[in-house]
Order: sequence, then structure tokens, then C-alpha cells
Amino acid sequence: MRSLILTLITLVTSLALISDTHGQADVRFVNEFLNIGVGARAHGMAGSVAASTNDITAAYWNPAGLARIKAPAQASAMHASWFGGIANYDYIAGGKRFNSRKNSYASMSLIRMGIDEIPNTLNLIGPDGSVNLNRIEEFSAADYAFLISYAQDIKSVDGLSVGGTTKVIYRSIGTFGSAFGFGFDLGAMYDAGNLQLGVMLRDVSTTWNFWSFSLTAEEQLVFQRTGNIIPVSSSEVALPKLVLAAGYKLDNGGPMTYLLEGDVRISSDGTKSGVFSGKNLGIDPTVGFEATYDEMLSIRAGVGNFQSIINETAESSFEFQPNIGLGLNLGVITIDYALTNIGSVSGVLVSHIFSAKLDLNYDRF
Repeated sequence: MRSLILTLITLVTSLALISDTHGQADVRFVNEFLNIGVGARAHGMAGSVAASTNDITAAYWNPAGLARIKAPAQASAMHASWFGGIANYDYIAGGKRFNSRKNSYASMSLIRMGIDEIPNTLNLIGPDGSVNLNRIEEFSAADYAFLISYAQDIKSVDGLSVGGTTKVIYRSIGTFGSAFGFGFDLGAMYDAGNLQLGVMLRDVSTTWNFWSFSLTAEEQLVFQRTGNIIPVSSSEVALPKLVLAAGYKLDNGGPMTYLLEGDVRISSDGTKSGVFSGKNLGIDPTVGFEATYDEMLSIRAGVGNFQSIINETAESSFEFQPNIGLGLNLGVITIDYALTNIGSVSGVLVSHIFSAKLDLNYDRF
């Protein structure tokens, strides 16, 4: 495990040093919708679950966690509204165990984040200069990700599991433009009793998006008259991100169990708002806590998004984002809730996140 972590750190550091050699490809803020995360449990803990995730959402947070799912089959769904209800984020996933000896598990997940009913005013003004509101149409700007994941235990090392995720990405802006992309994630988890360790390498191959646009001659003319740049085909690349996680679970044999986990994300996309960021590397820590009573009721809290903010007067301040959440396990059905963006940076409106998980025994069907 130690040699694996050192190898991944070396890889990410090396990629950061050559991040300026990607030519015309944009390497910053690519596929940001995939940085939000799935599952209200994880959101309630500020995303600090890469070492402890043990349900179908592990396909996103750390695919190695799929091997920890106890149910023969499992399904999950989530809905969240962001930015005061402007953007909708939806997620659905399903998976099943395939090999009991290897404890192998496979899943498929679909993520969509979109802003719908956007007014298209390109044809608002006619060739003669007249304004006709009936020419306004609506379109959607939506991002999709389809994940295929697999995980299994490593029998030669007790407590070790590994997994991977293949990502296929489709992004669209009405009928004007679209992009296709693909990438891979790898993860490993080690369970040493009360201590749980996790390592996750996102976009291990780098994740590419290839954009194409199809504006009509009339639409291009409107862009030129209004001083806007006509978009052209281009590419984007998301560089690898390394997540290191450690959690400690306390179980004294009574009805209460406690979990404390800390995760650190090391990115090489040049993000500079983080407190521990540099020229090419960014280090983003998160901390999450979960207290569970009788394996039924859970209370969660987390802190993340640590940032150094510079205001209009060039004064800097330190800010962070706390999250809270609840979970209710009703047997085959688990319902989770999270409240995020509480007192967040720039006063963003709070977001309510709901998710549900269903354990299935496929042998009955």
C-alpha cells in the first residue's frame, strides 16, 4: 500500500510539471460537474468517504468500495438543486455481485447536470431590426456521464480491495454544440479493523473532451454583430487528481458507532484558490464525521472547500464550507439527506440533497 501511494504521488507531481505542454487544450475547470459528487451521505460528510464508502456510490468516490457492498444487488438515486434551483443534478445507479469467491462487484451509473429552459435570443431581432418575442426559443445546457465500474477483493492481502471506473462523457449546449469525452479512475481500499485507508486516482489516463459546434450562417452573423466570438472545435483535458483518505471507526459493541474520516485531494490543474495551493499543485482537505445508532439512524457533519478569498479591497480572508446530513436505514431501503453550502464562500444559497438506496436480492426475481 505504501509503495502504491508513493507511485501515485510521483505520477501526479510529474503530470503537474508538464501541464503546460498540452498545446491548445484547456486543462483547467474541465468537467466540473464531475467534481460535485453523488449520494447525500457523502455530501453530509463533505465528500470524506474515499476510505469508508461501502455502497453503490463507491463507483464515483472510490470504485474499490464496491467490493464492500453486502447486498447481492443494489440501486441508488439522487436529486439535488444547485444555485438556488437554477441547475438540477440527477444520479441513478445499479450493480450486482458476480463472483462470491473474489467478492467481485460491477455497476453502471448515470449522472446528469443541466440548466433547462434557457431563452435563446439569437433570433429575437429580425433582419429589418424589428423585435419579435415569438422568435425566442428555449434550450438546455446539460452534462452527462456514464460510468461502468468493477471491483474485487485481493485474496492474497487480507482487507485489500481494488477497483476501476470507465467514464464516457457527453456535454451539450442546445443544438449549437456538443462534446464527447472519456477517461478512467482507479482506486484501492485497505481495511485494518478500526482503521480504514483509501487511495483514489481520478482521470488516471487524463480525461479528454472534444467539442464541435454547428452554428448556422445566420447565427454566426448575429455573433459577429454583437461582438461575440464564434466558437470553434476544440479539446479540453482534465489532469489526474489523487485522493488520499484515512478513516477511524469506533465500535464498542453498544448501539452507537462512530466514524471520523479525513481526505486530501491533490490536483494538478493549476487551481489557486485553495489555501494550500501552489503554481501547479492544489491540496484540498476535507473532514467528515458520522454517528450511527443501532445501524438505523445516522447523523453526519463535514467541513471542506477551504479557500483564501481576496475581496474588492485586496484584503484576504479564510473561509470554509460546513455540511450536515441525516440517514435513515429502514432495512432494504436507506434514505439520506444533506444540507450543503451552509455559510459557504460568497454566500451561495443552500442546497438540499436527497438520495435513496435499495438493497436487492436478485435471486428472488
